[in-house]
Amino acid sequence: MLADRGFSPHSGRSERPHPSLLTPSAVGKKRTPSSARWLAEHESDPYVQQARKLGYRSRAVFKLREVQERDHILKPGMTVVDLGAAPGGWCQYARPLLGPSGRLVALDILPMEPVAGVDFICGDFREPEVLQRLEALVGEGAVDLVLSDMAPNISGIAAADQAGVMCLAELALDFAGRHLRKGGSMLVKVFQGDEFDAYLKAVRGCFETVHVRKPKASRPRSREVYLLARNHRVL
Repeated sequence: MLADRGFSPHSGRSERPHPSLLTPSAVGKKRTPSSARWLAEHESDPYVQQARKLGYRSRAVFKLREVQERDHILKPGMTVVDLGAAPGGWCQYARPLLGPSGRLVALDILPMEPVAGVDFICGDFREPEVLQRLEALVGEGAVDLVLSDMAPNISGIAAADQAGVMCLAELALDFAGRHLRKGGSMLVKVFQGDEFDAYLKAVRGCFETVHVRKPKASRPRSREVYLLARNHRVL
């Protein structure tokens, strides 16, 4: 079972800097060689620079933007749930596209600074109390789109990281299966590797169409891809 693997249900996005995506002054602080290399790469990343310029909280926003520009998954009036939403970059991008009649509910076990027009629930979506709060906001089975950019804290151990991200993807699929309306969609992050094929098969069993997307903002060395599943079948 998923819970037996010991992973938090949404450890949040792997790219969650915020306070303005780390300020340049942070470079001068004493760091280990590996963290110094990461920070130097982060600061020179064009997506980080663009996110900072536009006021977004995460470079990951450009992954969602690319999918939106290609597939038009966000539309006015929709009810959307963003799992593992902190620090809120996807919420910042998605909310204006839903218009005044749309609704965006964000969940994370970590706190998130408010985003205008977004209902945020801090908690574990597997817990009954949290689910009750969600259902009070959107109604059971009334969700049009589930977004999940969830990722565990990356350890650098490939097998552990693969298992972690796939566990979270399975949780997102389970959540979508219980709360998406018929015909709804899901966008979920996965890693290519062990369990990918089995997960893809499971998603195809729940949705009429499934496409693999690799946004340009995904780092080339990363094994991450996104599955865009559309036309949910209510079983």
